[in-house]
Amino acid sequence: MRLWRVLLVVTVTAGLAMPAQAGYREQAKRMHERLAGVPPSDAVLQQMEDAINPGLPGNENTAADIAMNNENFYNVTLKNFAAPWTNRDRSVFVPLNDYTTTVIGMIRDDVAFNTLLSADLTYVGRAGVVSAAPSATNNDHYEQLENNNINLRDDIEPASQSAILGIPSSATAGVITSRAASEAFFVAGTNRAMFRFTLINHLCNEMEQLHDTRLPPDRIRQDVPRSPGGDSRLFLNNCIGCHSGMDPMAQAFAYYNYDDAAGRLVYTPGSVQAKYFNNDLNFPQGFRTPNDDWENRWRQGQNAYLGFDQSLPGSGAGAKSLGEELGSSDAFASCQVKKVFRTVCLRDPEDLADRTKVAEITNTFRSTGYRMKQVFADAAVHCRGQ
Repeated sequence: MRLWRVLLVVTVTAGLAMPAQAGYREQAKRMHERLAGVPPSDAVLQQMEDAINPGLPGNENTAADIAMNNENFYNVTLKNFAAPWTNRDRSVFVPLNDYTTTVIGMIRDDVAFNTLLSADLTYVGRAGVVSAAPSATNNDHYEQLENNNINLRDDIEPASQSAILGIPSSATAGVITSRAASEAFFVAGTNRAMFRFTLINHLCNEMEQLHDTRLPPDRIRQDVPRSPGGDSRLFLNNCIGCHSGMDPMAQAFAYYNYDDAAGRLVYTPGSVQAKYFNNDLNFPQGFRTPNDDWENRWRQGQNAYLGFDQSLPGSGAGAKSLGEELGSSDAFASCQVKKVFRTVCLRDPEDLADRTKVAEITNTFRSTGYRMKQVFADAAVHCRGQ
């Protein structure tokens, strides 16, 4: 009886300490389900298994490419991947829109993803696939694409965002100036929401994480009280930490607004939107926005770890140049990889092996033209046996 118990304990302990590695077929099936969201056909599963098997020609990334050829990778996985970036609730349960479709198209076509925040680009359905044309004033085109189950792998194509929205090409800034982002983040307020959610969605940082009270306050707008509640310490120890870095960069959006009644983005070159002067009597001596010139003061100090490209000037005018500044940062690249890792591996990086792999994928991402499909493939290969 005692011997039986000892054998049982040894067997259970060994099983816990040394989990069985999934076989090639199971790894292939898991990879397909995580990338495409559906099980593979027998023929596809065999192709992927053969690619994973080191004893046969092919490689693991080939298996990932096979899985990503499934239309559900585009219609489901990538839609759900990008949808939370398009709304303040960060919900996946929103209609297809120009922002999400542009992300899907850029990934499909291997467009350099660091231009996501600056390109004059949007993706639309191919001519004739739905009745509604892309519009600056409604989302009908994209909702029809979704409601009619249009295959986004095959039936979307690139188009000029400036032509659709009726703004100059120089005023476009990728998904920042998409109709969906404008409706969510340029509406009302003071346009700081656009800056904040761009940081959350594409640099994986909240404002509190970038809080720096050592930067000068000279470009903090008039609507920020310097003695909230009669106590200047609240400003000096709290408010200044976010606004001293945010306000000089959010100035890039000074000519943008979303007209809720017209349902469209409004761009007024040379004329600062009235929202920038909201509550200007809170501190009349504060900064009064004269134009859309911006400056990145996070290039020095504690937030220099975001890794801004030193070949860029760190200042400019308008949303496009700011998008280039943010999209060229180390933080942007690593953020995309972390988001993909979470999507494909169903968890955040947990240990040294995961963190090492994320750093490796990030380096590859940057050195091979910011190809997001490569990131999805590399992450899926890493997690295929887990």
